[in-house]
Amino acid sequence: MRTSLLLLFSALMLSSCGEYQKLLRSDDVGAKYTAAVDLYKEGKYKKSLKLMEQIVPAYRGKPQAEPLMYRYANTFYELGDFYLAGYQFERFETTYPKSDSVEVAAFKSAKSYYQLSPRYSLDQADTQKAMDKLQSFLNKYPDSERRQEANELVLELRRKLEKKDYEVAKQFLRISDYKAAIEAYENFIADHPGSIFRKNAFLERTEAAYLLAINSVPYKVQGRLKQAKIYYDNYLKYYKEDTELKEDADKLYENIQQRLESSETAIN
Repeated sequence: MRTSLLLLFSALMLSSCGEYQKLLRSDDVGAKYTAAVDLYKEGKYKKSLKLMEQIVPAYRGKPQAEPLMYRYANTFYELGDFYLAGYQFERFETTYPKSDSVEVAAFKSAKSYYQLSPRYSLDQADTQKAMDKLQSFLNKYPDSERRQEANELVLELRRKLEKKDYEVAKQFLRISDYKAAIEAYENFIADHPGSIFRKNAFLERTEAAYLLAINSVPYKVQGRLKQAKIYYDNYLKYYKEDTELKEDADKLYENIQQRLESSETAIN
């Protein structure tokens, strides 16, 4: 009995595959459209896509084109081909601005670019594009039910950009390029006023200035130590009550003060 069922199942599968291959080779556009929609609804996206690729040109300008083009874009999305999904959803937005599906197309276009955003250490062009697309969506559809998710995605991408810029500055500090580190930290502080890394950037800028000072030629030491003290005061202005970095901040301040006193004594 079991063998008979397996044979029957295999026969049905072969028949089904044969019918699909026959349809791919046929010139019956209407049959391909119907089959593509059925396969799409069943979640058989690869098979549906092969049929849609054959019939998309034939339906341009026809009433069926709008739902077909949405499914076409979404098929790429479901298959994880986010480059093509983003592109096709963008085309759908432009071609069918009054469609009932245009809002979700705009969101999925933006989310496609979000999916393409690489880890923070790599080039962030796709991350920036995703942020721009998501912000455009939020501006265009301020009351969308997808607004919260879009905001969460923007925040996640912003954190990634912040981390990249912060790690660039930190890397300069690690390799003892203190001037470059100070400049990178200053750029970070200016560019990311609400960042979770901001207090670290303030303190590490102070550390970079201190290390630059004590590794300088003698006549530059005191002036650079005073600049390090200014950076420390800036840190204290915003994070005086912070306890997480207090021990490191106190130790750095002690070192700056001791070196300043020593340099002033040497001058006198």
